Amino acid sequence: MTSPESRARLEEELADLRRRRAELAARVVPDPDVGDRGDAGLTLEFDDEATDGLNLVDARIEAITTLLAGGSEAGDGTVAKLRFEDGTEQTVRTVAIAEETVPGQEDGTVTTDSPLGKALAGRQAGDTITYSTPGGEVRAEIVDIRRSS
Repeated sequence: MTSPESRARLEEELADLRRRRAELAARVVPDPDVGDRGDAGLTLEFDDEATDGLNLVDARIEAITTLLAGGSEAGDGTVAKLRFEDGTEQTVRTVAIAEETVPGQEDGTVTTDSPLGKALAGRQAGDTITYSTPGGEVRAEIVDIRRSS
């Protein structure tokens, strides 16, 4: 739960970030007066600072929006035991980046920004989650969840 003071600071930061995003987005839109599409593409490539800034701002906007919605990131190292609708169970571990996956444990590791990683955010044992997979929507009950310290 976020205190009223923290919530106000987050909302203020979110407003600032949205203004900054609009400024950066204007810098990566091709100039309509540029010759052809190839020239427009070059214009975009040369403003890497704006493109990189836009990616960082978008990530922070998403994080703040999640916090204000009452959730949090699953967190690197969170371990959750899931029970699926067919009764099978699987234990998964979250990692911030895929390269942190322990060799041989690829099937039981998900990134924090994957659909399953996001579904675990702010959840507790007993909650039912739904997340997207290439095969369709999957529902599972969280049997146990341990957050990294």
